[in-house]
Amino acid sequence: MDALAQSFHQPLTPLAGVLGSTLIALVPVAVLLVLLAVVRMSAWRAVLVGSAVTVLLAIFCWHAPVGDTFAAYGLGAASGVWAVDWIVFWGVIIYNTMRVTGAFDAFKDWLVHQATADIRVQTILLAWAFGALMEGLVGFGYPWAVVAPILIGLGVADLAAIRVAAIANNAPVSFGALGAPIVGLAAVTGLPLLELSASIGKIVAVLALLPPWILIYLVAGRRGFRDGWPLAVVGSLAYIAGQFPVSQWVGPYLPDITGSLVCFVALLVLLRFWRPKRTLGYGGVELTPSTVDSRGPGLRSAVRGLIPFGILIVVVVAWTGPWSPLPKWVPFKPSVTAVGSLDHQPISVNWSFAPAIAGTAILVAALIVAAVLRPRPAQIRTVFVDTFHQMWGALLVGPLVFGLAYVFNFAGMASSMANGFAKLGVAFIIVAPLLGWIAVALSGSNTSSNAVFGAFQLSVARILGAPPLLFPSLNSVGAEVGKPVAPQTASVGVSTTRFVRNEGEVIRYNLGWTLVILAWLVLVGLLYYFVFPDTMRL
Repeated sequence: MDALAQSFHQPLTPLAGVLGSTLIALVPVAVLLVLLAVVRMSAWRAVLVGSAVTVLLAIFCWHAPVGDTFAAYGLGAASGVWAVDWIVFWGVIIYNTMRVTGAFDAFKDWLVHQATADIRVQTILLAWAFGALMEGLVGFGYPWAVVAPILIGLGVADLAAIRVAAIANNAPVSFGALGAPIVGLAAVTGLPLLELSASIGKIVAVLALLPPWILIYLVAGRRGFRDGWPLAVVGSLAYIAGQFPVSQWVGPYLPDITGSLVCFVALLVLLRFWRPKRTLGYGGVELTPSTVDSRGPGLRSAVRGLIPFGILIVVVVAWTGPWSPLPKWVPFKPSVTAVGSLDHQPISVNWSFAPAIAGTAILVAALIVAAVLRPRPAQIRTVFVDTFHQMWGALLVGPLVFGLAYVFNFAGMASSMANGFAKLGVAFIIVAPLLGWIAVALSGSNTSSNAVFGAFQLSVARILGAPPLLFPSLNSVGAEVGKPVAPQTASVGVSTTRFVRNEGEVIRYNLGWTLVILAWLVLVGLLYYFVFPDTMRL
């Protein structure tokens, strides 16, 4: 009791009542968004400035103890490195190992050869299924960069190809980069990781019903539906069949990968027994029958490209499944404690140092993949150099943004902001995914969006008595819907096209359909809020 009395007590309205405190609590978020979207500052510099602003507000406006504030920042930075960067780094190592050994290109070339001459088949197989596989392993805009040039080479107009690759990337993003956004969301909210994975998986399962239909419309118009609708049905349901059970009972690391692989199998089986009556090219133009060159990469090359994914699935499932004690071993767990302003109960921000966390499982998988693919010493050096070159900015942003988020939560700024937004009442169900959409549209990172807004969304849910998993989950899925209009994601996505340094045109072109999917997500949120609320409770 004495320790509790001596703990820092968060003030709920430290400045000018509810409105003033809410507006001041929004300052770090506003600073981040202005620096990223208006000043166009690099992400790590913007987050560094935002961190300084957050720390100063915490100390001078929320009167948080100086030592505990910096301790909270350090714990957040450690969580960002260990919970997120450690996963992302080894995932990209696996991808680059496949790339330098030729295994990735061999699988990609085989897949392109299976796609037939019909633009609808090509789009669902390559943009939807293959794009989800790329997102599940790497993320960060790379699915656009890989898929768009393939579609352009198949006859899709370049700007349209980028849009198709971007819209196809919508549903998989929350589980992208081996589940990093959800791992980050669990870290800042304290919600159980498997329960968050399951709630987001339920929302994504409904969300994923729509994009394949949009993709067919974008490449073939309404004419594409007449005999191409089975592609949309099988594409969406097969992805869900692979994603859903893994997200519910295994965790957030593999749903995209299993979803995409099941989708590949289902589509290839469908094409073995059924083909559209008419072969359509881009724009819905009917193609004249032609002799298809059956000479292409053999199945052996595809198997070599699939083996690394099989290794990753087996290792991660065995290592991180509910049956495994490895991730649960936590030798120490440093924390700082405060008394919450909303419920006046003790809260803490902490770093759970678990040596056998999922990132370590992915490291083990990377070593096995390297043993199977046998890259030469020079190729191994290339793998690490390329990974550092590709990822150093994102790896730096991780600890900085989590440090910011931990201070934001420890000082009580998230609670003050939640107290203000809760005045919206039930209407907040519309705002919850919109905030995620805005945050990722301007920051480019689902993980960063979850880090900044995750605890805030949970606090609003508790104030309103809403299902506690729903608002944080909608934040994450809203962020994935905003990816096609995120400048930082677009800059990576257009890096292999003629739209380099012309991301603005791409973003404007993507905006309309992104808003359509956002509206669909709001309807999904209403479904779970009013009809199936128990599925979003702990």
